[in-house]
Amino acid sequence: MKIPATLCLLACLATTSFAQDEGELTAKARVLSTIGPGLRSVRIGVDGNTYVLTAPAAYVSVFGKDGKLRKNIPDYSGSDGPQAAELRAIRFGESMDVDASGTVYVADREANAVKIWDATGNARMAQVRAPLSVAALPDGEVAVATLREPHLVIVFDKHGRDVREFGDPEQISDRTDLNRFLNVGQLAADAKGHLFYGFAYTPEPTVREYDRFGYAGQDMQYTALEAAPEAQAIRREIRRQEKKSGGPIFKRVLNAIGVDRESGDVWMAVGNEIFRFDKEGTRRGGYKLYTPEGARLEPNIVLVEKDRLMIGSDPLGIYVFERPDKKNLQ
Repeated sequence: MKIPATLCLLACLATTSFAQDEGELTAKARVLSTIGPGLRSVRIGVDGNTYVLTAPAAYVSVFGKDGKLRKNIPDYSGSDGPQAAELRAIRFGESMDVDASGTVYVADREANAVKIWDATGNARMAQVRAPLSVAALPDGEVAVATLREPHLVIVFDKHGRDVREFGDPEQISDRTDLNRFLNVGQLAADAKGHLFYGFAYTPEPTVREYDRFGYAGQDMQYTALEAAPEAQAIRREIRRQEKKSGGPIFKRVLNAIGVDRESGDVWMAVGNEIFRFDKEGTRRGGYKLYTPEGARLEPNIVLVEKDRLMIGSDPLGIYVFERPDKKNLQ
């Protein structure tokens, strides 16, 4: 029996509508009230402590479950620790991650290095030009996204050696320097070592999945009808700047990404909205974000935990939200 095309289309639309959850999310609370301007990264360690990177700051701040400052990383006294001055402080940290052993990885853009401190205070670093984002991988490896290198991702092993590079930039502009800038992005990883690369400036907000060894998988892209005018405006601006000299100046399109480490679901922040995509790349929800006082919240950090979202915004601070996808299952 053949189903009329019109009925099929309506059925498909109904299925899509049912599968998506749309609405507004208001934060339950602000946490770590001393953190605000300069916020760059937030991670929860296996010890339950919260690791926070701000810039400019010479260290990563570590807070206990009670919200009190426990320690700073690095924090050496006297002649303790490494003799190299570069490993005793952070110059300008752009991104930070923490692995299961408590090792902290910081992309220090001003030092052109990824600086690494393990749980016992031992330090090392990997030299890389203009690192912008880091993601910890299994076996002491770390993935790095940069502004200057030809590939999107470089992976260093636990000895600081460049062991593989992957990810070809998308062809967005005919001007080489402009095109590389438009391809910069943010990294996140799941529990299986899959990497997710969020393109910060592509006209359509896009996150690409790679396996640990650099083989590309699913693309997640926000291409809703209401987003089309903004994408068209960005393309016009790209063409305009192609004709000008000097460095590119663009507003970020994709502000932040977060990954559910167990399911592989991806959350992407665009303006004050956050969108959830399942591991097949299907959009499952979209929500406008607000502080408890009702102010718009535009994230530069999305941390996906088992039963909540931690959303960071520079300069507003860090907020906790109930996960809407979990609430609907209750």
